[in-house]
Amino acid sequence: MDKIKEIEKRFMKKEIPQFNVGDTVKVSVRIKEGEKTRLQGFEGIVIGKKGSSIKETFAVRRVSYGEGIERVFQLHSPTVDSVSVIKKGKVNKAKLYYLRGRVGKHTKVEEKREAEKTTNAPVGEKGLS
Repeated sequence: MDKIKEIEKRFMKKEIPQFNVGDTVKVSVRIKEGEKTRLQGFEGIVIGKKGSSIKETFAVRRVSYGEGIERVFQLHSPTVDSVSVIKKGKVNKAKLYYLRGRVGKHTKVEEKREAEKTTNAPVGEKGLS
């Protein structure tokens, strides 16, 4: 069993950012057309994640020209070039499959806003300018 984990560890990507369900992500996928390869971007909301280790997958949904498009990606696949987080979403469910039945603005997910860190630095003293 340990040999399987060692082999899986060798093929796992290390530079993947942490993202959760509800986040808006942009996935760059390598597409091979004949002899050429190119990168194609797919941006949308993560509606589900499952699996672990090298078998981890995530589903991304976006609406294009009024038609909902979902695509499932394997996180550690060699065809997935990069994953970047655009926005963090604030959701209370592990799967957002209910977005499939929604239309228009109802498909939006509330954005999670982080509190800005304020410092109490002195602004400047009078008479020194």
